[in-house]
Amino acid sequence: MILKAKHNCIIYPFFKWYAGFIIKRHYSTVRIIGEFKDKNLPVLLLSNHISWWDGFWAMYINQKVLHRKFHFMMLEKQLRKYWFFNYTGGFSVHKSSKSMVETLNYTSDLLTDKENMVLMYPQGEIQSLHHQNIRFERGVERVLRKKEKGVQVVFMVNLIDYFSNRKPGVYFHIREYAGGTFDLKSMEQSYREFYADAVRKQMTFNE
Repeated sequence: MILKAKHNCIIYPFFKWYAGFIIKRHYSTVRIIGEFKDKNLPVLLLSNHISWWDGFWAMYINQKVLHRKFHFMMLEKQLRKYWFFNYTGGFSVHKSSKSMVETLNYTSDLLTDKENMVLMYPQGEIQSLHHQNIRFERGVERVLRKKEKGVQVVFMVNLIDYFSNRKPGVYFHIREYAGGTFDLKSMEQSYREFYADAVRKQMTFNE
């Protein structure tokens, strides 16, 4: 049985505050590139997975742009160890177990409520930010099955640059997936193209 997401009245607000606090403290620049046009639908946020920071970055984007109740997958072993994340919207996934089906069904159910957003890392593991040829795992397609036009899928690419600063700057590139269908190959190709475009834009910055 999976550990379902909870939102504790003390831990969840603290996590939202803490995400903003540590980001502003550790980065010289925090910049959001792109737009989100709210269609009053549940949101699936698909992001590259490059570091320990990823969940905090997604929480920041949710507060600044998406404005939904935050949910995210986390490996069951890690969620049991860091139990407090369960009270900030974290729910468990166990890749080598039949519970994977239960987790994907639960994720799909979360995306029937327009007040919710779910963060997923489509490549399924941490990879270098220089790795642009991201391959999507099939879980994304299964979550979105039969949800055509009922969910806003938003791509996010997180990039880091120092330029002339002692502290790095963090840059959040966002774009809504505009494909006509939620099939795996179409989303995967669109995300790769978006990633390449984000890197090109990043190279024009001089902050």
